[in-house]
Amino acid sequence: MDQEFVDRMKERLQEMKADILRQLVAEDEEFRSMAGSSDTKDLVDVATTDIDKKLLSALGAQELKKLRLIESALSRIDNGKYGICLKSGKPIPEARLEAIPYALYRIEYQNEIERRNR
Repeated sequence: MDQEFVDRMKERLQEMKADILRQLVAEDEEFRSMAGSSDTKDLVDVATTDIDKKLLSALGAQELKKLRLIESALSRIDNGKYGICLKSGKPIPEARLEAIPYALYRIEYQNEIERRNR
């Protein structure tokens, strides 16, 4: 794989990582402010706050999963294994990596995994 492409993907992955970390910190601050301001509220307010907390938690879980995938991709770059499908050992097309820089599999294997998980 072209080193210039790998360097560009590394920079993009690092930017994605920084964005997620900033977002998680902002959500955590918002979560803390919501939790701290739950004085005496009626049941509707309590239910709404609970839903908001669960939503923030779910968003955080998705972002943490994405963060792990990004960390894994950065590690593969450092190990010289970036862009290699974990299933077939064949190169992942650059167009796929442009779309999803942290992709682990070629599209045909990703589709197979998604079919099995349905």
